[in-house]
Amino acid sequence: MTLPMKNEARCPWCGTDELYVKYHDREWGVPVRDERKLFEFLVLEGAQAGLSWITILRRRENYRAAFAGFDVRKVAEFGEEDTARLVSDAGIIRNRAKIESAVKNARAFLKVAEEYGSFGSYLWGFVDGIPIVNHWEDLSQVPAVTPLAEKISKDMKKRGFSFFGPTVCYAHMQATGMVNDHLTRCFRHAELAK
Repeated sequence: MTLPMKNEARCPWCGTDELYVKYHDREWGVPVRDERKLFEFLVLEGAQAGLSWITILRRRENYRAAFAGFDVRKVAEFGEEDTARLVSDAGIIRNRAKIESAVKNARAFLKVAEEYGSFGSYLWGFVDGIPIVNHWEDLSQVPAVTPLAEKISKDMKKRGFSFFGPTVCYAHMQATGMVNDHLTRCFRHAELAK
């Protein structure tokens, strides 16, 4: 990936915040197939529900430390002591329901991985392994939810996942590159559409 010149266009949602710009330029919309990274986004997107993404990005390293480097097997073994520790951790969002959901989702993640060979195989199977490339010209065109996100969310809920409604699911799809929602004028759209 080539870093843009100052005059190159990017999606306006990242503004000028250095952390947000870096996330936009290097991660958002890049296809993720690595299991640890998919789990990381599952935890972070669940934590983000009802909050801004920059709030979570600023706490990302704290989440990494709190959730065993996003090692899904370790998180799946978290018990009440771990939950109590996390609820008192000022470096993350201390919402008990979201913390318990992350542990529950780790267990569901492992069951899905066992059934499909990997969680990525399951998730990417919804798009036949190929990212959906949209051609939005304006932020107002980018949906918060799609019928596919509703379908995936419903299936995951059936499999025991929580805090993964259709809106969170679509954000996860965008973050992990299952869908390319960079605006067409953004320098990343063409790079990721290749």
